[in-house]
Amino acid sequence: MTKLISIKDAPKYVDQEVKMHVWLTDKRSSGKIMFLQFRDGTAFFQAVLLKKNVSEELFEQAKNLRQEASLYVTGTINKDERSHFGYELQISDFQVVTNNDGYPIGNKEHGIDFLLDHRHLWLRSKRPFAIMKIRNVAFKAIVDYFEDNGFIKFDAPILMHSAPEGTTELFHIEYFNSDAYLSQSGQLYGEVGAHAFGKIFTFGPTFRAEESKTRRHLTEFWMMEPEMAWMHQDESLEIQEGLLKFVTKRILDNCEYELSILGRDPEKLRPTTEGNFARLSYDEAVKMLQDVGRDFKWGDDFGAPDEAFISEQYDRPVFILNYPTAIKPFYMKKNPENPLEYLCADVLAPEGYGEIIGGSEREEDYNTLKAQIEEAGLDLKDYEWYLDLRKYGSVPHSGFGIGFERFLGWICKLDHIREAIPFPRLINRLEP
Repeated sequence: MTKLISIKDAPKYVDQEVKMHVWLTDKRSSGKIMFLQFRDGTAFFQAVLLKKNVSEELFEQAKNLRQEASLYVTGTINKDERSHFGYELQISDFQVVTNNDGYPIGNKEHGIDFLLDHRHLWLRSKRPFAIMKIRNVAFKAIVDYFEDNGFIKFDAPILMHSAPEGTTELFHIEYFNSDAYLSQSGQLYGEVGAHAFGKIFTFGPTFRAEESKTRRHLTEFWMMEPEMAWMHQDESLEIQEGLLKFVTKRILDNCEYELSILGRDPEKLRPTTEGNFARLSYDEAVKMLQDVGRDFKWGDDFGAPDEAFISEQYDRPVFILNYPTAIKPFYMKKNPENPLEYLCADVLAPEGYGEIIGGSEREEDYNTLKAQIEEAGLDLKDYEWYLDLRKYGSVPHSGFGIGFERFLGWICKLDHIREAIPFPRLINRLEP
């Protein structure tokens, strides 16, 4: 009986007859030979149909196949160095399951507006395919890294009644006659988990009530957020650097095919696997911008062009340390050597991609944190549970968040971050 295989397993069956279930992505013919491009969810490759190898009826049927037709195809796997995949199929038979007409995403250039309207179908195309495959490898690598380092997965709620990052970017909803908000971050609840289990990480959707009209901003995105008890900021930086080294290497080791589809030069990612990330203070970064004539003063927050300029000076991620307290959230610990700064850091990805990680040491003292909540203009009643963590068994602790879509935007060298979103959401459907 002919074995049913996936395209990705074709290298294991060279010179053997196999069967596949596939979709047709494109075709071209030249007299008595037809070239059919197939996908099956694991890879894309080419099949060759010779008129002499099949019946006249079957060859004519192949001529009428349309884009996204689904079929079972039987043939022999051949190695072919000219092929993008490295292998191709010599067809001996096929059975059509469905043959549709008018598939809206043709093999031509389409604008981002059109593709977003048809994202439920665009996901089948090569670029989204490659991005999603890399996304899956990155997700698994992050989980493996944390589990190998003694973390456990901890789920934070999506509906929250208090704000980690401030109230101006919250999606408000009414929840059984009470105010509630879509989560900005799982961090505060992650700190609960860290005080119970030592080291945890969350992974889930987060929301910002701001228009996502730039390459960098989304109203819905995914965050991976570890929280670590008994850990100071310097130790957290080591975890962050180790994470980026580990995940990038896993992608390079397992996603050569997908990176080639995207035209991504893997050598641009190689330095990240070596570590040795530069660590700039906020003050040094400000001076770097001022030295090239940028209108930037101490106390300003870095915009996208500022982060892009700084990151372009390095061939691997770079840390920026200790931002002014006025531009960071209330829960961070102040620098004992300079109370105008927090013990915090952002990681900027190279090649102009900017921030992909933000983190800090958390304030562990009850009275200090209470004062910082009040200074931020927040209601203490909403944070009584959070302050309890400082009442009972408080310890030094740190954490950070990695924006998954921003990370993928850099890894895949995407022109627009929305390419990294797995499925369309109404709130992300804004003009680019």
